[in-house]
This record gives sequence, C-alpha cells and structure tokens, in this order.
Amino acid sequence: MIASCTLGEMMIAALTRTIQDGELVFHGFGSPLVQLAMHVAKRTHAPRMGLVAGATYGVDPAPRFLTPTSNDWAMDQGAAASLGIEELFDLAAAGRLGRMFLSGLQIDRWGNCNVTALGAPHMAMKLPGGGGGGNLSCDAQRVTLWTPAHRAEIDAKGRRRFRLVEACDFITNLGHRDAAGRPRKAYGHRGRGPQFLITELGLFDYEADGHMRLVALYPDTTIEDAQENTGFALRMADRVGVIAPPTRSVVDLIRKLDPLRVHEKEIRPLDLKRRFDLVEQREERA
Repeated sequence: MIASCTLGEMMIAALTRTIQDGELVFHGFGSPLVQLAMHVAKRTHAPRMGLVAGATYGVDPAPRFLTPTSNDWAMDQGAAASLGIEELFDLAAAGRLGRMFLSGLQIDRWGNCNVTALGAPHMAMKLPGGGGGGNLSCDAQRVTLWTPAHRAEIDAKGRRRFRLVEACDFITNLGHRDAAGRPRKAYGHRGRGPQFLITELGLFDYEADGHMRLVALYPDTTIEDAQENTGFALRMADRVGVIAPPTRSVVDLIRKLDPLRVHEKEIRPLDLKRRFDLVEQREERA
C-alpha cells in the first residue's frame, strides 16, 4: 500500500483541485506538473472538462504516459480533435476558455508574471517570452499560477533573488493590477485574473483588491519559511491551513501516468527528498 507521496505529487494534487468540472482548460509548453494535474483531473473529479494540450493543441488526448517533452505527438494520442492556435485564441476572446495555467521567473503580489526580461529600467537578461500568455491572461476566465521555485536561496554575495517579488521588472502576463496599480477591470478584460498560486512552500489565493494571500502551507513548511522567501510583506488568511495530500488512488494514477518521473525535473534537488504521509480520506471521483 502506498504510504507517502512526494512534493511533486502534492503539488500536482493541489493544481488538480483548482480545475472545475466542465471547464475548458489549457496549459502552455513545458510543465509536467501542470500536464499531470490536467490528466488527473480529467480522470477523477472533472470528467467533463475540456483538456487542450499545450504543444499539440489536441482536445481531450489520453496519452498512455507523459513524455519527456510536451512537444511530442505521443501526447496527442486519443485526441478527439486538434485546434489551430488561432482557434484557441478565438475561444479565449469569446470567453470560453475557463482556465489557464501560467508561471514566470518573477511573480508579483498582484499575480503579474514576467517571462520577458529581467532588469529595470535596463534589461540585464532576456527571457524566452510569453508565447501568447499576454493575450490569454486577459481573456481566460480564471488563471492558476504555479512555481516550484518560491524558495529564494542566498547567493555567493549574500543576496536573495526572489521569485515572488514586490513588482515585476516587466509584466508579460497580466494579474489583478498593472505596474501603475490600475485594476484589470479598468481595461475591460473578459478574464477575472489569477485565482490561485501554488508553490513548493504554500498555497495562495487573491483578495478582493487583487493582492496575494497565503491560505495554506505544507506539513513541513511554516509561515516564516513563506515570508522569508517572499520579496514583500505577505498577507495571510485568518486561519492558515494545511495542504491536503492526494488520495492513494491519485498518487497511484500519477505514478502510472508518469513512470519516467518526468515531473521531477521541475522540482529542485533539495525538494525531491520531501515526503508526506497519506491519510485515509474520501477518494476523488467523477
């Protein structure tokens, strides 16, 4: 019997729970954690979700296992159809894209993400770019943010390079407020912005003014851990809870979908050692 799970499996389960049954859900390139979360949701509590794969734009594919890259047609196996990229953007602009997953090398307190450039006002490093995230972050009904790199290690010069920052050097994907503090509603965007952020240290939601708020921790992390590794003063829920582990059947499903442990490439070596006890709980079913 499976007695424990890894941090990656905990994060996949937390990402899975953000998906609602009946939503049309899309992820971009490159995150095995998110890909697994979508396939687990489809096979458990959200059988009516529409799953659009990142690289292939296949609709409701059922690959036998996760490949080392999402840009592999094996990930399109069993797809009911494939969208063109322009069709995906049209769906989003029409308000039919229920949820998207986004991340960034910087994520600020309003949920803005930066995948364009570091350094302000002068660029110090060019990043890969948004690949359409700028548009989709405005149009998708809901956004789930994630990063497995919340922890800001101290470098050789004694500095911390925060992933969660007060303000992004460049806003690629729009959160709840722009760089000048204007709310996204001022732009008339269709989407409602980030709903959750999941990191390797905790779970966050967003308050009515759009500011990030810590709502839950892992069994082995503390409020002090989260604050120490965040570049601004955290807001916290009145009662900060504990992230629930996945059920045994979900852990078993993740391991069957990812026999190559591809998702562990997204987890830092230090965090690969973390283990969490599973407890008896109601199975997540359709």
